[in-house]
Amino acid sequence: MPSVSKWRVAAAAGVLAVLAALGSQLLPIYLDNMKLQQFVEETARQPDSSELSDLALQAAVLKKAATLGLPVRRSNVQVERSAGGLRIDVRYVVRVDLPFYTVDLHFYPGAGSR
Repeated sequence: MPSVSKWRVAAAAGVLAVLAALGSQLLPIYLDNMKLQQFVEETARQPDSSELSDLALQAAVLKKAATLGLPVRRSNVQVERSAGGLRIDVRYVVRVDLPFYTVDLHFYPGAGSR
């Protein structure tokens, strides 16, 4: 039976290695999305933001996304104004090429009031 336990240990180590490799590819993208989400929340919450034009708000979001290396375009950033306040929504897709598989991760950071 010692060979069976060695096989299980090797299989477990292989599974952990695959999960670590996936995590190293995906985690930075999710962390960058969280940073963009925080930026959008802060921007929408600031009282001065309601005085800025839609283009200025879009430019601020685009600049932050570019510093994070996220593929956000002007058409991905929507600014809505209402009597209740300001809402900023961002929709973008990050394509991740993994060995033997390609996945599109869809992100929807947004903040404000409707």
